[in-house]
Amino acid sequence: VQLQASGGGLVQPGDSLRVSCAVSGRTSETNAGTYGMGWFRQTPGKEREFVASINWSGGITYYADAVKGRFTISRDNAKNGVNLQMNSLKAEDTAVYYCVAGRWSSRWDPPLRADYWGQGTQVTVSS
Repeated sequence: VQLQASGGGLVQPGDSLRVSCAVSGRTSETNAGTYGMGWFRQTPGKEREFVASINWSGGITYYADAVKGRFTISRDNAKNGVNLQMNSLKAEDTAVYYCVAGRWSSRWDPPLRADYWGQGTQVTVSS
């Protein structure tokens, strides 16, 4: 599975931005109802943190508390990938955003295990 992220950039606080991820390749898990995709982010000196995920078969979404109500993850069937719509951006959202894919289970918190990583895309929120 190869993941290609795009759409990062520099925006001002309160602006919106969408990052996208295109997927190529497949694993047996994608047809098993236990596959999901999502986004993590990382800032210098900090560990990568979970942002959002979506279950591929049912479209069940899950968000980190820090972005709930502002970010929306959705499937992009044309790209076999996902989009992350980010609204009301804050300076603390500044990070490198990584597209991920892997196993998904509603019993986990967060529900996505990132088995595959794409390259990151920089999102900078600054006035």
